[in-house]
Amino acid sequence: MSSLRGWPSFPEELPAFDTTDVPAAPHELFLSWLREAGEHVLAPHAVTLSTVDSDGAPDARVVILKDVDAAGFYVASSADSPKGEQLDKDPRAALTFFWPGRGRQVRVRGPVTPCDPEVSAADFRDRPPASRAEAFIGRQSQVLRTPADLLAAAEEADHRVRADPDLVAARWTRYLVTPLSVEFWQASHDRRHIRLRYRRDATGWVTERLWP
Repeated sequence: MSSLRGWPSFPEELPAFDTTDVPAAPHELFLSWLREAGEHVLAPHAVTLSTVDSDGAPDARVVILKDVDAAGFYVASSADSPKGEQLDKDPRAALTFFWPGRGRQVRVRGPVTPCDPEVSAADFRDRPPASRAEAFIGRQSQVLRTPADLLAAAEEADHRVRADPDLVAARWTRYLVTPLSVEFWQASHDRRHIRLRYRRDATGWVTERLWP
């Protein structure tokens, strides 16, 4: 396992990060970093969504960011999925974006609320046909006995979507993660990594440099 230390973590050239010249709101800086990452890395909108289960144990998976605005960060899933059930019991989450090709990560923490049903339905209709069909297969994370069971369920779901393109999965939900803190992390080869945290207080956003 010692050979892992020889693998490079970041490219030789890393972008600059001037923490004295940043927007007042974190979503503005995030969008700037996201656009820049999109020029260099695949799927910059992929994000690790972390929740806790009923025993308080952490759980995490990679999902796709749907949108971001001044209100917060949006992701979507079936409310019947493990992550949906976990958010129902403990509506708090963390989001982690990691762009190793730029030596950057963004960490978001805050409460989670379901969006209005109309917003969730519109999100579902915007999904590609195969993704909509996948939502109707259901039984996410349950034990699969045979591949034939999956094939049969997929064919049935595909037929439903083709028969009714406007059909929406009843439990599909778009979630809003309202950030209480957003941290921007820029790697540095001298290990003095640059960390800037936006922290929400009663008056708005406060920015703070953090030790590496």
